Amino acid sequence: MTVDAHHHVWDLSVRDQPWITGPELQPLRRNFGITDLARVAGSAGVDRTVLVQTVTVAEETPEFLALAEESPLVAGVVGWTDLTRPDVAEELARLLEMPGGRRLRGIRHQAQAESDPGWLLRPDVRRGLAAVAEAGLVYDLVVLPHQLPACALAAADHPGLTFVLDHLGKPPIAGGVVDPWAGAVRELAALPNTVCKLSGMVTEADPARWTPDDLRPYADTVLEAFGPERMMFGSDWPVCTLAATYGQVLRTAEELTAGLAESERHAVFTGTATRVYGV
Repeated sequence: MTVDAHHHVWDLSVRDQPWITGPELQPLRRNFGITDLARVAGSAGVDRTVLVQTVTVAEETPEFLALAEESPLVAGVVGWTDLTRPDVAEELARLLEMPGGRRLRGIRHQAQAESDPGWLLRPDVRRGLAAVAEAGLVYDLVVLPHQLPACALAAADHPGLTFVLDHLGKPPIAGGVVDPWAGAVRELAALPNTVCKLSGMVTEADPARWTPDDLRPYADTVLEAFGPERMMFGSDWPVCTLAATYGQVLRTAEELTAGLAESERHAVFTGTATRVYGV
């Protein structure tokens, strides 16, 4: 079994995706549904997936839970809720009890869009993170490199909560720059309650000219820092289609991990996601 621990879907007739702006992102301005995902994932040999939130809209998470309940492919959902709301614990309990709620595995907020690099350390956010941990969920981090130090502090403050770093923390692959990102990601990885997704690299590289060798220094850094047992593959479909097909992303991840032992590759492509997200 191969698990894709990170993908999205959206229907523009239901809700706009306001982040899809500018000519570079224009190919994404159409609908991407579960049927589309099943076609590309199935042809690539992927058996289970984790559906991840795209917008900070409360209605999206129940919709995703309903989709997961109907789909044999989607085994888990990382949704969104406002961590700063006073009744966040009650809201998480409501989500877990609604139809499809058993598929809720984690929460994510678009922290990369927050102007405050220490957003995760605000008292109201910390209270929300504690509620996520109490609910038995994990927390996905979608951040930029300069926000990684706050991620490490938040993970240290909440040792009972698993933090999952999406897209390696978005290193500047297109510019070929490794530091200071590498140092910051190693500090985060030093905490045992952290995990990293091998995802989102092709769109941080030059989308028209990238090669696996361009991605290798960044993949090697996180594989060494976290260890394969705390790494999981994610396609970031359909965002990845700006630079590669679904199959290309999976084959590239396989190439970047070809030097690992069989048990280590199993962790990256199946074991870690199964353990962390319970899929």
